[in-house]
Amino acid sequence: MSKKPTTFETLALAIEVLRRIPRHTKITTNDLHDQLKGAGFERDERSIQRLLKSLSEQFDIERDDRSLPYGYRWKEQGQGLMVPTLNRQDSLLLLLAEQQLKPLLPPNVLKAMNGFFKQAKANLAPHQNAKLEKQWLQKVRVVSETQPLLPPKVASGVLDNVSAALYANHWLDVVYANQKDEQKTYRVMPLGLAQQGPRLYLACQFEGYDNHRILALHRIKKATDSGMTFERPDFDLAAYDGEGNFAVGNGERIRLQFTIDKGPGFHLLESPLSEDQNVQFTPEGYTISATVQQTLQLDRWLNSFGGQIRNISKAAANA
Repeated sequence: MSKKPTTFETLALAIEVLRRIPRHTKITTNDLHDQLKGAGFERDERSIQRLLKSLSEQFDIERDDRSLPYGYRWKEQGQGLMVPTLNRQDSLLLLLAEQQLKPLLPPNVLKAMNGFFKQAKANLAPHQNAKLEKQWLQKVRVVSETQPLLPPKVASGVLDNVSAALYANHWLDVVYANQKDEQKTYRVMPLGLAQQGPRLYLACQFEGYDNHRILALHRIKKATDSGMTFERPDFDLAAYDGEGNFAVGNGERIRLQFTIDKGPGFHLLESPLSEDQNVQFTPEGYTISATVQQTLQLDRWLNSFGGQIRNISKAAANA
């Protein structure tokens, strides 16, 4: 003899059913039964039908009984159930976002999102209805253009405190170590967080200065949110990145020219170095000129071609 569901279990089931009723399309008892089974609710279809009939009488739920199987949806004027709901497509989007954005989410937002991430994983648990969505996570990937590196270790609590201060516009006290492991304490105004490959960098403004600097999070030994608010200056992180600041440079724009063999140079015809890139075709390959930022990243990129690139020249962009 099966065990009679408790009042709490019945309530949990009712809430789960209400969460899964759509507003603009209809869902059938069969679909609800399959979804609930995948979420861990073991009920027969007859029980789901009785529950739906009862809920339709108590809530603004429309039941289309013109043909079998009946379809259910929220009425146009219905308020619905104000409980976060995720369908399989929502769940897929959330899990993809978690993979790529988790290091960049402030701790309070990440904590608030954990329930959604767990629900998304549960929605894509191994059952037939979520098969295609679950497979998609194995079909897409962001591929690095450089040699893959393991992320440097960030001291415990640093990312949480940096993100919290950045989110709230609070002054941040940091103990920072340079490449020689010489440590100094600074008070900085956090302005932006950027991920470059496996590394995280903080764009900030030091107390008493008006220029912008970059701190590598893995070199911050300790970070403390001071709780003291500052008025955020006119700072555009996208523009700051576009000026080449995260590529290690001094902002100098140059007119770069070089000749490169056809094989390694062909990708520059598809993905130009700049909007004003000019290409001259030669028997050996291409002579390319473009206006770019002079950065350490640029020099590393040029050096990576070895003997396949030659006649490299750089001139001031306004020359």
